Amino acid sequence: MNRARSAGLDRRRFLQRLAAAGLLAVPGAGVLSSCATSGGGGSTAVQGDVSAENPLGVAADAGLDVVIFNGGYGEEYAKFHQELYTKRYPEAEVTHTATTQIAQEMQPRFVAGSPPDVLDDSGAQKIEYATLVSEGQLADLGLLLDAPSWDDPNVKVRDTLLPGVIEQGTFGDQFLILNYVYETYAMWYSKPLFEQNGWAVPTTWDEMTALCEQVKAAGISPFAYGGTNAADYVLDLNLGAAIKQGGMDVVRKIDNLEPGSWTQDTVLAATQGLEEMVAKGYFMPGSEGLKHTEAQTAWTQGQAAFYVSGSWLENEMKGIAPPDFGMTMAPVPALDASAAMPVTALRTQPAEAFLVPARAANVNGGMEYLRLMLSKEGAGRFAELTASVPGVRGATDGIQKTPALESLSAGLDAAGEDVFTWQFRTWYSPYSQLLKTELGNLLAGRSKADGFLAAMQAETDRLAADANVTKYSR
Repeated sequence: MNRARSAGLDRRRFLQRLAAAGLLAVPGAGVLSSCATSGGGGSTAVQGDVSAENPLGVAADAGLDVVIFNGGYGEEYAKFHQELYTKRYPEAEVTHTATTQIAQEMQPRFVAGSPPDVLDDSGAQKIEYATLVSEGQLADLGLLLDAPSWDDPNVKVRDTLLPGVIEQGTFGDQFLILNYVYETYAMWYSKPLFEQNGWAVPTTWDEMTALCEQVKAAGISPFAYGGTNAADYVLDLNLGAAIKQGGMDVVRKIDNLEPGSWTQDTVLAATQGLEEMVAKGYFMPGSEGLKHTEAQTAWTQGQAAFYVSGSWLENEMKGIAPPDFGMTMAPVPALDASAAMPVTALRTQPAEAFLVPARAANVNGGMEYLRLMLSKEGAGRFAELTASVPGVRGATDGIQKTPALESLSAGLDAAGEDVFTWQFRTWYSPYSQLLKTELGNLLAGRSKADGFLAAMQAETDRLAADANVTKYSR
């Protein structure tokens, strides 16, 4: 497995990669010429004395610059975390910035060598992780993992994290990204609507298609999706079903860029099932032209029975979904009852990527901020404010839960160790836009299952053959 580059970075190459990813926010020539003459080198971050009370060596009076993605989780939780930091370090001035334009606003700061101390690199306008990693822009967070937890000095931070959090943020042999939210991907529905109609949540593909016919007969579309920007959400239906049916080897082959990985039997069968759903009209008419929030609004208005999404959904629809909507999650069904994984298995994807730039002015303070985010108080408050589960063991214990969070917590308890994820989208940025395009074509009926899978396999083969692409494996 290849390792990330050192903190001494090639800025010209970094800019070139940003431009290739469509993230260069300013004219190339001027920025290239200015950055090419700037020095590289290691960190000059401020340092404090290491002690039992200060295991990461934070300089108590050093300022902390925090930039938050102001998306589905909002920014209130971050303000609370910053209050905790100020309480521990009252001499430190914390600067809070919340934005949705991460790449446009942060890319010039990385180029200039003055990034923030903590960055929530999330959302549609994020800087691709593969670019930041390959150019050595991120601090190794291994010290954070091995530091004592905020609440118990006898327990390391790594031992407080839920399964998959460390794996998801590890590139080569370095832990570089703390994905703070234990996002769970599922089919979401209104429990009162299902109870009123006597509908049962499906556990197999045949049960799902039978339910879709009942839903259509009631004058409701079975599924809605946001075709203009979030068609890729629906990948959880076909790829999720394929993995549950065939087991973890299915997704390992895809993540490892193996030949034929996208034409494995279960992947083909599930994607053909998705094609059949399109042909039978199981997706809400007009979804192709809707943004994800518009499709979600239609769903909360009762125009569709299911919406496939991550666990940020309730918080994103706060104030839009009716108070009695009863938002509830259900695992994606397997293909049939002979599945390798149980009905309760879920895709969990640690997400909402928090990172500490290697050239930040206060690297140790940045890691300390992440440590307090993982405290019982910090994680519990996040769960309360966002109705979402952070990647910390026991974070939702004893807090008041909304219906969605209650069902999510119960679902994770039922899944236990039977959780799965995929890494190919994190490791290889070209997949992101390709999935939006190709799934959009499939869901709109412009392509078939074979065409979708051929496009995915072609990109897999291209990446595997490209010696300039850093490879990872699991």
